[in-house]
Amino acid sequence: MFCVPSTEIGAIMNITKGGLVLFSANSNSSCMELSKRIAERLGVEMGKVQVYQEPNRETRVQIQESVRGKDVFIIQTVSKDVNTTIMELLIMVYACKTSCAKSIIGVIPYFPYSKQCKMRKRGSIVSKLLASMMCKAGLTHLITMDLHQKEIQGFFNIPVDNLRASPFLLQYIQEEIPDYRNAVIVAKSPASAKRAQSFAERLRLGIAVIHGEAQDAESDMVDGRHSPPTAKNVAAIHPSLEIPMLIPKEKPPITVVGDVGGRIAIIVDDIIDDVDSFLAAAETLKERGAYKIFVMATHGLLSSDAPRLIEESAIDEVVVTNTIPHEIQKLQCPKIKTVDISMILSEAIRRIHNGESMSYLFRNIGLDD
Repeated sequence: MFCVPSTEIGAIMNITKGGLVLFSANSNSSCMELSKRIAERLGVEMGKVQVYQEPNRETRVQIQESVRGKDVFIIQTVSKDVNTTIMELLIMVYACKTSCAKSIIGVIPYFPYSKQCKMRKRGSIVSKLLASMMCKAGLTHLITMDLHQKEIQGFFNIPVDNLRASPFLLQYIQEEIPDYRNAVIVAKSPASAKRAQSFAERLRLGIAVIHGEAQDAESDMVDGRHSPPTAKNVAAIHPSLEIPMLIPKEKPPITVVGDVGGRIAIIVDDIIDDVDSFLAAAETLKERGAYKIFVMATHGLLSSDAPRLIEESAIDEVVVTNTIPHEIQKLQCPKIKTVDISMILSEAIRRIHNGESMSYLFRNIGLDD
């Protein structure tokens, strides 16, 4: 859909032979599958590099070929040990920088710490910190996919291409769900209503929104540092000063805005990690008459007991992309299906290396997508 035929890619690579190097920064072999798929589509060999952990848990990177004056693309998929994954990437980027690479492009399909992109109480905006570390290490360009918040792009002072997985998920719905015309796109919370609306408009389907579910930690006081003075200290500020107090939120009973009776319910989101909210949404939809329930998400972190919980739940199928390796989870839960997005990543790499426009990969994408 996005990628040119392999024969044409081979011809293009021959024009700039020796100008592109593709590395995988993962020391975990299970995380290298996506890198191999991308290399195969581009018709190039993976660069020679050693990434391993010392006995004292320090990360060591040894680049085993010249990168001087070349475009280096470093593919890093996030493993369960996310902090080690970040250090592997940073050390490899810095190693390429000190080896005089022409440009260093990070291909990070799932950007770690993307949920920590807002100030909460006396915490910190970790996404901003991570972006600064990557730029300081020597990254000159970033390719990622479906950032948790698009505003994260503003944390970088280098170009960021935030690709979309939705064309592949939409294609899966059209090809693998036979009666999808009888489906309704569901947002499991008002916060994900825009994404659901985008899917619904493209598939010409209805939309439903679940409202009133238990509030998760992420949406708790997202508007900033919340530290009001205690009642006994209010008078200490100034005897005549009365600061109006914000009325606390009270959760309404769970309601479904939209008709799901006798329909296929397709819940869409960007990340599926802790599955409790998805399970609660599925139960609510079943009670409202939905006879089949699908969950679609770009990034399948599927932490902890997620596979077991999904297998025992009312959810019929969970569809995620391979931005994050989850082969073990698939063995534990046959309901988990994978959509391959290596095609769009390889095409992005090809276009950047050859100095071509990236607009083709963003066609028909609006501000709300």
